[in-house]
Amino acid sequence: MIRPGLTLALWSAIALLVVLNNVVGDTWIAATLSVRAVEWYKVLVPLPYVVLMAAIHARRTAGPRWFEAAFLAALLWPTSTMLVDFLYIRLTYDSDPASFLDRLGFWWGAPYPLLVLGLFAAPLLAGRALARAPDG
Repeated sequence: MIRPGLTLALWSAIALLVVLNNVVGDTWIAATLSVRAVEWYKVLVPLPYVVLMAAIHARRTAGPRWFEAAFLAALLWPTSTMLVDFLYIRLTYDSDPASFLDRLGFWWGAPYPLLVLGLFAAPLLAGRALARAPDG
């Protein structure tokens, strides 16, 4: 069953965690680690939480239309989380869009695409893992 309200609520929890994690990374962690280490911190800390939210989503939307629900989350979570992350950087540091897009530069070792990929893949993989056969 598709539950847009559940998808939105879980995304809100993910977005809040990502922003709070970025605040901690930019203030407390950045004082002691290198820039690259802080970027890895900002990506690796939210990933288990994303997997947990995806498992909750998959469990609540299991059934014959699990794929539609998982695909909805897989499309909305990465896009909207990137938007919230961009707004955080823009409002906090007055950063331009080009510097935010530099975070997606996997060719120079930026870890941010891993978070985006995790946000996309987690609902699909969790939905597939918990998919139930239709009754009947």
